[in-house]
Amino acid sequence: MELLTVRLEIPEEGNVILGQTHFIKTVEDLYEAIVNSVPQMKFGIAFNEASGKCLTRSEGNDAALREMAVRNATALAAGHIFVIALRDGFPVNILTRIQAVPEVCSIFCATANPVEVVVAQTEQGRGILGVIDGFSPKGVEGEADVQWRHDFLRKIGYKR
Repeated sequence: MELLTVRLEIPEEGNVILGQTHFIKTVEDLYEAIVNSVPQMKFGIAFNEASGKCLTRSEGNDAALREMAVRNATALAAGHIFVIALRDGFPVNILTRIQAVPEVCSIFCATANPVEVVVAQTEQGRGILGVIDGFSPKGVEGEADVQWRHDFLRKIGYKR
């Protein structure tokens, strides 16, 4: 077995969601989950089949984000994973709907941070072991940091 890391491409002013799934209709069901939750969101989805033709399938409403999702999925080359590249919304707006899609097994990350995916390569293929999402902590928040977090969440509309 060989261990690799693959850095995901993150959309400028956007996010990615990386997850594991298990069925060919994943891309269509994820598409419906997103447009039914946040219709104005721009996104692309890629899904790697793990049997049959073993193709990377894709959907989306933004060509550039769809291409980015495909680049990320093919770089990972792991079966039964999906990548969503998105803008004009946040993962928190769609994550519960994505997790409710029957084919979705798990979510590895949903982030705008730099992401490295830890991948295992065997004779059979590749699988994702986990992700490195962002950077290591540099300390514990103080009173000024608490106030900044409080203000920021209200500024972007997530708290009143």
